[in-house]
Amino acid sequence: MTVAIVQFGGSNCDRDAERALSHLDIDAERVWHEDGLPEDATGVMLPGGFSYGDYLRAGAIAANSPIMTDVRAAAEDGVPVLGVCNGAQIGSESRLTPGAFTTNQSARFQCERVHVRIENADTPWTARYEEGEVIELPIAHGEGRFEITDEKLETLNDEDRILFRYCDAEGNVTEDANPNGSKESVAGVLGERENVAVLMPHPERISLPDIGGTDGQGILRGFSG
Repeated sequence: MTVAIVQFGGSNCDRDAERALSHLDIDAERVWHEDGLPEDATGVMLPGGFSYGDYLRAGAIAANSPIMTDVRAAAEDGVPVLGVCNGAQIGSESRLTPGAFTTNQSARFQCERVHVRIENADTPWTARYEEGEVIELPIAHGEGRFEITDEKLETLNDEDRILFRYCDAEGNVTEDANPNGSKESVAGVLGERENVAVLMPHPERISLPDIGGTDGQGILRGFSG
């Protein structure tokens, strides 16, 4: 298995992702977007950063890069695809997942640790956790507020496609525990198939014991089935 970590101009979490995956014995390589998706890629990660300087909207330009045509085709073929932070914005802009990520309610960049609750543990990305379990993950974004129509949000709820919700340390979903004003405190969702997921918090930044914890490991292990 080789996970292709797609680099765009402005990506800055690609090396973090590669190191975190390697620590879990998951083969990974960084791929420059202009070079296309390797035919032997058995997973795709869209990492965090500021692709194209977040011009127009965060993730909007990267979503129109030719490699995303390859990524969408791979996703339709069942290849695991994970978008993190800017990668989540790219994922939503390219319609891999529903909804959109917009300017934080605070109108400022936020870099802190938050708690999220596992809403559906029956997916490759959450199978290492228990439903209702609370984990701690870092966030670092200015446009992380999840927005979606009420009708589409109802569909996500009905189809168990919400993976994570922001919460407090005890698992309570409250306005105070919602760092960016996301609708219904949503922090991560599935695409139409469970092999595709996006989330705003950074699991790769809390997957190595020597840099502050391992709560994010279970999410990354979604690449190993």
